[in-house]
Amino acid sequence: MNAIALALADRAEPVTSWPAPDMSILAGGRTTPPTMPRAIFGNLWPLINDLAEGAGSPVDYVAVGVLGVAASLIGAKRSVKPFVSSTWEEPCILWVAPVGDPSSNKSPAIDAATGPLRAMESELATQHEARLISFQTVAERARQERSEWQGKVKAATKDGVATPDMPEAAVDPVEPQRMRLVVQDATPEALCDILAGNPNGTLHKRDELAAWLLSFERYSPGGREFWLEAYGGREHTIDRKGNKAGVVTVPFNGVSVLGGIQPDKLRECLLNTGDDGLVPRFLWVWPDSQDYKRPKNIADVSQLETIYRRLHQIQAERLERGRIAPYALYLDTAAADVFEEWIRDNDVAVREASGLYKGFCGKLRGMVLRLALVVELLTWAAKGGREPETISVATLAAVLEFVDDYAKPSALRVFGDAALPETERNAAALARYIVKNRATRINARDIRRTSGIATLKHAQDVDAATEALEEAGWLRALKERQGNTPGRASKDYTVNPAVFG
Repeated sequence: MNAIALALADRAEPVTSWPAPDMSILAGGRTTPPTMPRAIFGNLWPLINDLAEGAGSPVDYVAVGVLGVAASLIGAKRSVKPFVSSTWEEPCILWVAPVGDPSSNKSPAIDAATGPLRAMESELATQHEARLISFQTVAERARQERSEWQGKVKAATKDGVATPDMPEAAVDPVEPQRMRLVVQDATPEALCDILAGNPNGTLHKRDELAAWLLSFERYSPGGREFWLEAYGGREHTIDRKGNKAGVVTVPFNGVSVLGGIQPDKLRECLLNTGDDGLVPRFLWVWPDSQDYKRPKNIADVSQLETIYRRLHQIQAERLERGRIAPYALYLDTAAADVFEEWIRDNDVAVREASGLYKGFCGKLRGMVLRLALVVELLTWAAKGGREPETISVATLAAVLEFVDDYAKPSALRVFGDAALPETERNAAALARYIVKNRATRINARDIRRTSGIATLKHAQDVDAATEALEEAGWLRALKERQGNTPGRASKDYTVNPAVFG
């Protein structure tokens, strides 16, 4: 072959019998994540963005984390009513669920949003210690007064005279309970004890929601019902054998929830936890993971702490036994008109939806109001000035944009992924494994043993996934045998080079 022929041969495209691979299988049927609107956060967006960069996470995670924390700090002190002429009222409670792979930095983002609470809780713990000292002093005085009174009763009984009344100083004081801004991994019984001494409610923070969603009946019956009530903020009573009064009463069973969950665990948690409306109560967030980049700015964490403290210091009327009478904010006239029109449009979406998404859309009325309340007070806490008495049409418009353009598509992405057939989910997981490791050849047994894909531990699951990838033009079975002996062919597959771009 002459030099020209050799040169042409070198430049020629290689001949291949591979078909063009279906690269959409990498998404596993998942929809494209929406972009989070910024208007809902106003002037706080630069701070939220700096916090996210510092955590190495998508900004979405920190943003909704701030919303969840703000809701918990407002708690029972404020509620929201859409119309002056209506009895409809929503408490300030939000459940927020960031979704993402283990490498997406959900936990650092949640820590960035909740970080200022640590200093606030430390101060509350110091104050609690001072109250305990005072309590112990009064309790000891009561013990001595009661002992002296008992002596008088004994003497009166012996002398046959009237029994003296027990003095007020002999009555045991109520032991103060520590104020808690954050709890983790608490059973319903333990949380009832905490809430009994925290009439404003609290934040339930979880690094991993999956274990929580699947554990409601693990400790005691009624756990799921407790959490459904905890979203409504209603009074809750629990019978307790060891309690002197026999019952523990929670004046405001209000718990905001913030915790992450991995996509691979969505199916079990969402489809196997019942259809009682608990799952649709969450604000789901699932952005694409992003490559790490060095932060440009140092986040001003003190600014976020100042905002949280202002929300925590909101005042409200106190009733008997520490109960809080919430002050209700109404939508202003223009906002009420917009909300009424949006409800009619959303009702159409509810009728056209199905499954978990139908339940999600049905719960959006309340979520919109709760978000509007949080955003209105969060904006005030960032700017200062006089606390708002109504929710403005500007706030409601920003919230509706957030719900329609972000919350709804995010929920569709989450519920759609959970409803995918198992084979499609496994094929997508295997495809991502191949691309990540640039594997040119795979073996079915090795996939089960060393891939680390939790859902590909059984031969039939691996066979179904590899068959799906063969149909998608990703794999081709080699059908080789070890040596020259007869028997079953090894399940080796060669990978289409085109999947690597």
